[in-house]
Amino acid sequence: MTATAPRVLSFIPPMTQLNTPYPSTAYITGFLRSREVNAVQEDLALALVLRLLSKEGLERIIDLVQAQFDENPERMFSPAVQSFMGQRDRYTATINRVIAFLQGKDSTVSHRIVSRSWLPEGPRFDALEHYMDDGSGDPIGWAFGALGQQDRAKHYATLYLNDLADVIRDAADPRFEFVRYAESLSGNQPTFDPLASALAAAPTLVDEALIDLTRKAIWRHRPTVVLLSTPFPGSVYAAFRIAQTIKAEFPHIKLILGGGFVNTELRELNEPRVFDYFDFVTLDAGERPLLALLEHLKGERGQSRLVRTFVRDAETGSVKYINMMEADIAFAEVGTPTWDGLPLHDYLSLLDMLNPMHRMWSDGRWNKLTIAHGCYWKKCSFCDVSLDYISRYEGASAAELANRIDAIVAETGQTGFHFVDEAAPPKALKALSKELIERGTEISWWGNIRFEKTFTPELAELMADSGCIAVSGGLEVASDRLLELMKKGVSVEQVARVTKALTDAGILVHAYLMYGFPTQTVQDTVDALEYVRQLFENGCIQSGFFHRFACTVHSPVGQNPQDYGVTLPPQPKATFARNDIPFIDATGVDHDKLGVVLKKAIYNYMHGIGVEEDVRNWFDFKVPKPTVPRNKIAKALAAKQ
Repeated sequence: MTATAPRVLSFIPPMTQLNTPYPSTAYITGFLRSREVNAVQEDLALALVLRLLSKEGLERIIDLVQAQFDENPERMFSPAVQSFMGQRDRYTATINRVIAFLQGKDSTVSHRIVSRSWLPEGPRFDALEHYMDDGSGDPIGWAFGALGQQDRAKHYATLYLNDLADVIRDAADPRFEFVRYAESLSGNQPTFDPLASALAAAPTLVDEALIDLTRKAIWRHRPTVVLLSTPFPGSVYAAFRIAQTIKAEFPHIKLILGGGFVNTELRELNEPRVFDYFDFVTLDAGERPLLALLEHLKGERGQSRLVRTFVRDAETGSVKYINMMEADIAFAEVGTPTWDGLPLHDYLSLLDMLNPMHRMWSDGRWNKLTIAHGCYWKKCSFCDVSLDYISRYEGASAAELANRIDAIVAETGQTGFHFVDEAAPPKALKALSKELIERGTEISWWGNIRFEKTFTPELAELMADSGCIAVSGGLEVASDRLLELMKKGVSVEQVARVTKALTDAGILVHAYLMYGFPTQTVQDTVDALEYVRQLFENGCIQSGFFHRFACTVHSPVGQNPQDYGVTLPPQPKATFARNDIPFIDATGVDHDKLGVVLKKAIYNYMHGIGVEEDVRNWFDFKVPKPTVPRNKIAKALAAKQ
């Protein structure tokens, strides 16, 4: 225990995003500074990638592969490693320039990249042969056109980095990925054993780099408290490696674990070994638990008065959950996020997917901001509506939000915003749009909404005038029966009218689509695809993606499966992570088989191919005829006039 004022260091652990900082540390650092706490932050995810993807980093990988070959000349290396070693001089000669290009620091190198003669090309470039050729001999000319040199170069450079990621995975660390890094060790893992075994093993080349970066950050900032936010399973292993290093070499530092992964998967945590790495694990919004912890560490609050915090009992060694009821910090009072201390000009703008909406997740540096805490709808059957990040809805005034935007632009010099709400409230967006226009604040923004009738053509125009460039929203299964079962609160016809209004205002519209929902039949799936075809045909949406339904323990389906026609098989007792749960649907439909077709069809629809054809043509097996009239969406749009 220390009575001195704490110095707090927040880490973004590998891996999250490479194009922009994950916002959790920016939020908590801004909040702590508003409370006059000495708080700083570092992005170890970006630092690790830049360490590995450098001339020196590649030379270490070359030495490692050569040593493996010298030890066993009969060893079979993967195609990625073979290609890399065969072109290793070209890789070491080009890597620093490619990174600078993707950071926006050397745009003219795009001329050499698009020539297809300067960059070494590995197996990832084979994907180019699968793109559609418009007859010009240029397989991706349709995507970039004659003037799209920067984007084309960015796509080739991203393929180049993906080749290198495959080399790192195959030669240095089998768990390595740019996003899903070692996620199988933690995601939905009922026991801590897989993670414990990995942490007990000898460090890999990637681990050694992360350990070195951790040590240097600690010596640079000399914190007394370190916060590690793990938003995804793919950031958990690295967070524990960081904590392991700090515990071994800086035992006086207190370590706190939180974040989205903890909030969803560790709510029933009962594994004492977690506390060999962390002193405290907190749930849900971190402001109030963290203030309580800092008071505790200063000797101003007893342990029994902590808020939403797991600890290991000093006497019994068992895990104890402490939650003194205390009001959360109001959303309007959490302060403005700060990116101070993060290397904003070093992030990498990648272009790995040609889907126009998905590219926004990886391309460009966006200031991430929340319009409101939680979801104003909080009824969807597939969503974690019982958890705080959904169930506790709080907003802030348009003036306060605009003040935060102005402060962030002044700090970062960048005017792109991604509003990261589960579903941005239309009332708040209307007020904010008016405020931005009145202030003359010129920004570009995008975010997630519900396709509800409140988004009128007038509101769509207002949003566009304020800088809205794109929205995404959940159409899920395009079936009125299933939308009602999901409690989405929308109909397919309503979605058509809303998305057309947004499109007509010049806003890119992306639809999240779902297959495999409980009781969904083959007929439902065919009808849903017909609806989606018509939405593309009528210019309602420009982008979409089908994902497989997953039943989570915190959703209405997981908590009341009988209401959705499914049963849950018995599951082993979880002492560590618990989230996705299997279920048995009496329909017995092979959704995986259907999913392949759905993804192929929507990929083509996004590129204007097959939009007018019978949807049954996409299936290489017999499916029923759609029951949806082919002019259903057109009639719905005409009816609004």
